Amino acid sequence: MANRSLFSSIKSKLPRATARNEAGGAAYALAPKHALAQLAATGCFGNTYYATAETQLDELRQLIDQVDDDVYLAKLAVYARERACMKDMPAALLVALSKRDTQLMHRVFERVVDNGRVLRTVFQLIRSGQFGRNGLSSSLQRAFQRWLNEASIGTLLSASIGNDPSLRDILRMARPTPKDNARRALFGWLTDKEVAKWAPATEADLPDQVQTLIAYRQAETAEAQALIMGDLSVRWDLLADAAKAPLVWKAMARQMGPQALRMNLNTLLRHEALNDRETVDYVAERIADADEIRRSRQFPYQFLAAYTSAADEVPHTIRAALQKAAEIACGNVPDLPGPLIIGLDTSGSMSSPVTGHRGRGATTRMRCIDVAALFAAAILRRNPDSVVIPFDTQAYHAQIDPEDTILSLAERLAKYGGGGTDCSIPLREANTKYRQRELAACVLVSDNESWVTRGQAFAQGASGSTGVMTEWQTFVTNQQRLGVSAPKLVCIDIQHYGTTQAPERDDILNIGGFSDAVFQVVASYLTGDAGRFVAEVEAVEL
Repeated sequence: MANRSLFSSIKSKLPRATARNEAGGAAYALAPKHALAQLAATGCFGNTYYATAETQLDELRQLIDQVDDDVYLAKLAVYARERACMKDMPAALLVALSKRDTQLMHRVFERVVDNGRVLRTVFQLIRSGQFGRNGLSSSLQRAFQRWLNEASIGTLLSASIGNDPSLRDILRMARPTPKDNARRALFGWLTDKEVAKWAPATEADLPDQVQTLIAYRQAETAEAQALIMGDLSVRWDLLADAAKAPLVWKAMARQMGPQALRMNLNTLLRHEALNDRETVDYVAERIADADEIRRSRQFPYQFLAAYTSAADEVPHTIRAALQKAAEIACGNVPDLPGPLIIGLDTSGSMSSPVTGHRGRGATTRMRCIDVAALFAAAILRRNPDSVVIPFDTQAYHAQIDPEDTILSLAERLAKYGGGGTDCSIPLREANTKYRQRELAACVLVSDNESWVTRGQAFAQGASGSTGVMTEWQTFVTNQQRLGVSAPKLVCIDIQHYGTTQAPERDDILNIGGFSDAVFQVVASYLTGDAGRFVAEVEAVEL
């Protein structure tokens, strides 16, 4: 009889680990397209637990060089901006694309550069020289000129917020030819040129929005400013610097949309706009507007970010509104086939800021563990028969109170652990404690930096695989015994380091990101196979 170990069935063979992750544990390297997609959906060019911003930039450039598919780069830039809601990564992909295929760059420019902040980011990346040029090529200059001439007055005014680079820097470099005197006067005003140099345009040619904004800024009293604001339809941050009193800030709050209110609670608090019941009740009602939350398809993550960032002095009514809004937003999370095992990584590295360390005042208070816990809580809320297993190098028994709000549940889950990482633990729990229970899938939410296997540091699983794959094979065998024909494993990566604990194949999905797009891809995958990550990117229409 031939050697059974050497000539075992290919279906029963465990794939040998092909790489070491940043923590030194056994892992599998992702294919370049997949690795680039994971990075584009999670990378923020900030220092993470295991990597620096410079390392992330180097990896991005290397992966772009390895992906010889310009259409894929264009689609990924659009995906990263429109679905993953990233800012820096899609801008970087667009700049890289401008060197490889200018026609494709022009086709996706406006979809990636959908506001002034992204325009300034693209300009900053070009000027840095990190992508091989430090000035606008003729093709990029045409793209900037088109954007500047076609953008609405409000969009251009919004784009003028911020410096280094400023919109003035961009206008002086791009040198767009104004299409009429109104745009000529606006460009002159935005670049602080003397009125005489606007010719043939004059101050009378300035759009009404600009003239009203100037009147607001020159008003001598708070009452006059509040009165003028009734005729202004511009972003609140264009009004903030000149606001003279809490009265103006209260009027500003009533002009903010629900998302602006949610994101600027501390600012309103600091300027004493939340010191009366009427304004507080208005803000709370707008934030928790169920129709608006469903219409705009907001997900719980956005409300957790606001709740986490809100100062202790923010009124309880508003904090309660954020809790209520998160509950409503759970209705936007798709149902998943269940029940599921939900593995929640609570190890030490998950305590790092989800968008990386970006310097004083710019680093988010949202940690990887906060986002992962919310993901677990949101999935559990929609799939209540599922089991959440927080883990580091051991499993923790999660106390789940069905009366908890979604944000309280996420906060509770985020308090477990803090040690090393063994990503195989949730599967091991499923194979032992829950061995007699039918489970449709396992969802692991982690940074994938597993380096412990069954209590041993830097050990491998069976046959040179990872611990996750060893336990996954046992899980599949056991679930098939129970009648689950095709169990699936989903690995959600909160921070990208280029490796995973389970290789991509029919029964395993690796996806990166922390936006609502993750829920959609996971739901598509578990209900069929239409939503695999790279396929989801490639499905973007240009």
